Formats: sequence, structure tokens, C-alpha cells
Amino acid sequence: MSVRVTLVRHGRASGGWDTDVDPGLDDVGFAQAEALAAVLAPAGPQALVVSPMRRCRETAAPLAAVWGVAPIVEPAVSEIPSPDGMSMADRVTWLRVAMEGKWSQLGEPYTTFRSGVVARLLACPTDTVVISHFVAINAAIGAAVGDDRLVIRGLGNTSRTIIETDGTQLVLVEGGAEADTLIR
Repeated sequence: MSVRVTLVRHGRASGGWDTDVDPGLDDVGFAQAEALAAVLAPAGPQALVVSPMRRCRETAAPLAAVWGVAPIVEPAVSEIPSPDGMSMADRVTWLRVAMEGKWSQLGEPYTTFRSGVVARLLACPTDTVVISHFVAINAAIGAAVGDDRLVIRGLGNTSRTIIETDGTQLVLVEGGAEADTLIR
């Protein structure tokens, strides 16, 4: 039996990687979250898994309310970690360089991060919506299509990527809408 997992990139954040470790949504992001809930409402209720990051929890809130479900907060689908001890100012430069490369070039702990994202998605027992992050969703896409690059699709905020899994592999059904994604 195949399980459908809808991966949603969070709404637009109020801060960037160099200014806030855990920003919430800005006004546009809140509007995107409301619109997402309206679009996905007829497909549920489903399991709702969210990154622990504030922008993901805020994106999930309207959908959780419509479906009457409590989101499952899951660290495995969180933001890619920046290197230990890195200053806020250096995070954006590091991420831009990393996003031009491959998981295998980054090595540990990043290949473990990718494996954790994939393992969590493979473990979904029922159709599930996962509110996550640009890089984590790209990790899932890469695993589904056998591509080691960090970035395969330039996913826009609240874009929906659909994968299916039988518990042993991920299959890309539909890539999320792309946008000019700024790393700020």
C-alpha cells in the first residue's frame, strides 16, 4: 500500500538566516498559511507533521485548526543545521555555498541529517502533510530521484511537493512550485 506525503515549505518568514535563528511568519507568510489551509482542507483530516521551527508551526496552525488535529512536532524535518560555533553573520554565506554542492561533499553531520529526513518520511503510516523547510524538502526530492545535490528545486513558500512511499522508498509524484528563493 502506498502512502502519500505532501511536503509543504513554510510561509514567508519575518527574518533571515543572518538575523534570527527561529523567525516566525511575516504578514505575507500568515496569509500564505491561511490560503494553504483553504486549499488542503478538503483532503483531510490527515496526519500533520511539523518542524519545531516557529515558521513551520505557524504555517501549520490554520490547517490544524480546520482539521481539528494536533500537529506532531518532528525534529527530523527541521532546518538544516549550520556548523557549530558559526556566527549569525557567516550563516548565509555558508548556506549559499552549501546549496551549490552535494550532500556527499558536506559529509557528516549533513548526510545524517538527510538520512533522518528520509527515514521520517518513509515511516509515515498514513497520508500525511509535512510542513518543513527548503533544504529538507530538497533532501526528500533528491532521495526520491537519486540526486545528491542539496538543491534540486527552488521551492517557493507554501509550495507543495508530493511524494509516495511504500515504507522502503520515496517516489516523487509532483514537484512543488518554484520561485526565486532568496537566502537572506
